[in-house]
Amino acid sequence: MIRLSCCQWGLNKRPDSTEVSNLNLLAGLGFRAVDICPSMQRTEGAKATARKLGIEIGCISISHEAPQGSTFDSNDPTLVEPLTRHTKQAISHASSIGAEYTYVVPGPLKSAKTYSHYAHHFSALADHGQSLGVKVGIEHFPGTVFATVKSTLDFIHDVAHPNLYLLFDIGHAQITDENPVDILPRVGDRLLYVHLDDNDGKNDLHLALTDGVQSLENVETLFKVLNDIGYQGFASLEMHPDLPDPLDAVRRSLEIIVSLLY
Repeated sequence: MIRLSCCQWGLNKRPDSTEVSNLNLLAGLGFRAVDICPSMQRTEGAKATARKLGIEIGCISISHEAPQGSTFDSNDPTLVEPLTRHTKQAISHASSIGAEYTYVVPGPLKSAKTYSHYAHHFSALADHGQSLGVKVGIEHFPGTVFATVKSTLDFIHDVAHPNLYLLFDIGHAQITDENPVDILPRVGDRLLYVHLDDNDGKNDLHLALTDGVQSLENVETLFKVLNDIGYQGFASLEMHPDLPDPLDAVRRSLEIIVSLLY
């Protein structure tokens, strides 16, 4: 059974938004899991609220909130070490709060050394996660060194680390014109997590499901493919915090998913 989650940071720009109030709003919609960024679930108030509401932490985006200017794609330790420290601490945080999954977003292609830089540093993150029982994924992201599902999956296979996985984002796949029917059966046991969102086919807008180029049939097909390949992990709604009403976008998207799954 696929478990539903929601990226909590999508509500961060709502008026009077707090971590606790957003947890209550998402629980009120019926969510029993949320995805967080590294600064969340740090206070006893946030942790107690999640426990009281029966909210599980599904995943942490470990490159979220990274120090400005930091990068893995460099030989300069003053640029690399802040990001290394940030991401490893986020993985440790995941372990401390019982979150099994984490993922990282790559940066842009900069040089002939970019690929080897990422192979080294992502392997180190996977090592750290493995030592703590936390899985590490890479999100394919248009405009980065791993812009497509295929290039991300090729990299994962080349690195061949047992704790390095793929986070699949249906909106990003729309932009790169990759059909889940064709690509997901190739992922095999490397599929870590699924993000759900929509866009205009060109820009990473993170709209509510079917508010852009996506059709209800597209969403239904995705869940059919996930079922066919035996995926039983999380599918998480990721709405953009700058949407006019991100909570309504989450609510309407959830209604679509529930109508298809239950």
